[in-house]
Amino acid sequence: MFEDKSQELTPISKLGEFGLIKHLTEHFPLSNESSELGVGDDGAVINPGNKRVVLTTDVLAEGVHFNLGYVPLKHLGYKAVVVNLSDIAAMNAVPTQILVSMAVSSRFPVEALEKIYSGIQAACTRYKVDLIGGDTTSSNSGLVMSITAVGIENEENIIKRSGAKPNDLLVVSGDLGGAYMGLQILEREHAVFLANPNMQPEMEGYDYILERQLKPEARTDVKAILEELDIRPTSMIDISDGLASEILHLSDQSKTGFRLYEEKIPMDSLTISTADEMNLNPVMTALSGGEDYELLFTISPNDFDKIKNHPDFTIIGHAVDNEEGNYMVARGSNQLVPLTAQGWDAFLNSQQK
Repeated sequence: MFEDKSQELTPISKLGEFGLIKHLTEHFPLSNESSELGVGDDGAVINPGNKRVVLTTDVLAEGVHFNLGYVPLKHLGYKAVVVNLSDIAAMNAVPTQILVSMAVSSRFPVEALEKIYSGIQAACTRYKVDLIGGDTTSSNSGLVMSITAVGIENEENIIKRSGAKPNDLLVVSGDLGGAYMGLQILEREHAVFLANPNMQPEMEGYDYILERQLKPEARTDVKAILEELDIRPTSMIDISDGLASEILHLSDQSKTGFRLYEEKIPMDSLTISTADEMNLNPVMTALSGGEDYELLFTISPNDFDKIKNHPDFTIIGHAVDNEEGNYMVARGSNQLVPLTAQGWDAFLNSQQK
């Protein structure tokens, strides 16, 4: 958990709950006009003017969502913020504030929480969001983090999951499957270390997929890109649980079916080669791996020419009538493979994916 084993560590009990909150948050200035009052009172105050407020929250539990055997604390803080900001981006809103709550066991000294909060601060700076509150308490079972993110947007700009129509184009940002393959490398090397602590981890050459897992980025830039292209998505969702699962969410909310083309799924060459190395089907890493935090959305077929050659986006399929169902068209054939939700489910997985 710590690089410097000789460092004298501070027990949380030395500061107490309120002293700890003050210590961890004193270097988080407010930068958004909508943030009227932040940490230090009984509640924060947000003034959105005449806009709409978008709220989302995620809980991350040690042993379920992350393993501190290979996840650096600073990266954990950063990622915990990003996964929430990704949900705000998926609503086509601008993230503006976060609240951070944490339950920690006595094995965590103050310095450990400082590392987590340094990652939180890096994310706040990167995405221009304000930390405005939260809570800390003790835990008998490791570390649990809960982050609530706030976004603000004009009502007419908010995009829901429910607007797709038959013939709409299915589009994704970035590439998929990398985060899952990064996790496979981390888990492989962690298992080797547990078996023989004298073995050095073999991480060289896997930088891109390791970063996709340990330090993902929220695609808050997509909103501005689409506005510049004069494209308004008809529906949108972020890819946290795998491409197949997210397509089924859009299908459920929009009451449409989808056709996904296997050959169109964008994957980085390192993702493909690493999957081959580990005898995994690369396509399955994209369909079911999750944690890519790219955006999946639909657009009118009239916008095809605006987006067809854009380097940030790939058209991977289209919507059909609801009764036609959800299928992947297999590469090199017209075979239809049913799409099933095999992505991440915390209640079905006792350890991180």
